[in-house]
Amino acid sequence: MAKDMTKTHSIYERRESEARSYCRGMPAVFTKAQGSTLTDREGKTYIDFLAGCSSLNYGHNDPDMKAALIEHIEHDGITHGLDLHTDAKGDFLHAFESHILEPRDMDHRVMFTGPTGANAVEAAMKIARKSTGRTNVIAFTNGFHGVTMGALAATGNGYHRGGAAMDTHGVTRMPFDAFAEGVDSVALLDQMLSDGSGGIDAPAAILLETVQGEGGLNAASPEFVRGVAEVAKKHGALLIIDDIQAGCGRTGTFFSFEEMGVMPDIVTMAKSISGFGLPMALVLVRPEYDVFGPAEHNGTFRGNTHAFVTAKTAIYKFWSDDKFQQELAHKTVMITTALNEIADMIPGATLKGRGLMQGVDVGSGELAGQICARAYEKGLVIETSGSDDEVVKVLAPLTTSMDTFRKGFNILVDATRDVLANTKIAAE
Repeated sequence: MAKDMTKTHSIYERRESEARSYCRGMPAVFTKAQGSTLTDREGKTYIDFLAGCSSLNYGHNDPDMKAALIEHIEHDGITHGLDLHTDAKGDFLHAFESHILEPRDMDHRVMFTGPTGANAVEAAMKIARKSTGRTNVIAFTNGFHGVTMGALAATGNGYHRGGAAMDTHGVTRMPFDAFAEGVDSVALLDQMLSDGSGGIDAPAAILLETVQGEGGLNAASPEFVRGVAEVAKKHGALLIIDDIQAGCGRTGTFFSFEEMGVMPDIVTMAKSISGFGLPMALVLVRPEYDVFGPAEHNGTFRGNTHAFVTAKTAIYKFWSDDKFQQELAHKTVMITTALNEIADMIPGATLKGRGLMQGVDVGSGELAGQICARAYEKGLVIETSGSDDEVVKVLAPLTTSMDTFRKGFNILVDATRDVLANTKIAAE
């Protein structure tokens, strides 16, 4: 048996591409998942503070979504429908309109793209360019929008940009909120766009995340986001908010921008929009910018029917009233308190992010990596982010119970203490 298990495990290194990433630091073979836990082949259970990089906001195998999906499959419901009308798509659109868009006074059309967030970003940038007749898109330092060529042009990370192996064009990058000390990023952007010799071509769109997930949990202030929205309007650009990681409740409200006093022209969504971890992405676009002709942006998998089934269930279960959002507010306080305890252990460490998208900047990618590695050994799945992987990032399922949160944070505290003790001994 041991020999067979070794052979099975070696298949990953023997056949899987070198592009694999998460599994390098967490090599267990996972066989089961439920709620906020993962179980490996040896029967060890891990608390999940990664949640599919925020693709599992409602946890693993939610019983109501699972039941709805099984019922759909057992009754020979449509599996693949391109963009044909299906009852599953119609039911999702009704739920999304009634419980998400209309309560927020959003008149946006819903465009289904290919199943990845990067594809949604590609579509959003194309819409802006076609609507305005311009080509330049303004993005921000530390932004991450995907690794396909258009989205990669707007992504700041040099490592990922290097994967293109060629120049990426069409994007001007500006400093994000508080990126440069003492610099008013909004005023700088406005000044450069207003000056005929500012050197920035008139933009088709300004693209930003309100919380930069992969960029290190940099949270934009409401004032910054409102300022960017005003600059976009002043200069004839569309405002695109990338809510792929920060949306679906991750920051405490369904959309990350809800309490900021802005209404984006375009919103990109993916990750947890299906509710169940199934591939699904969409673009929300104001009607006046819904300019694509039939199939002008298409893809074979632009309508994942199974994802429609689970997404509808997620909306009715979690967003038909404000109970879930109130629970998220309580969990946010608990997470902030727990992370402060960890930050207090490390000189110079600071809290980053907001809502249930928070972490600790420990000042060193090496230290953050060691903490996450030790936490994994102790039974906690957690990862880093930031330009140098210096932020220990918590992306637990939003449905994680208070008791499980406490257990997970206890592991993280113990792991931090272990690493610091070993570092101290090595230094001596």
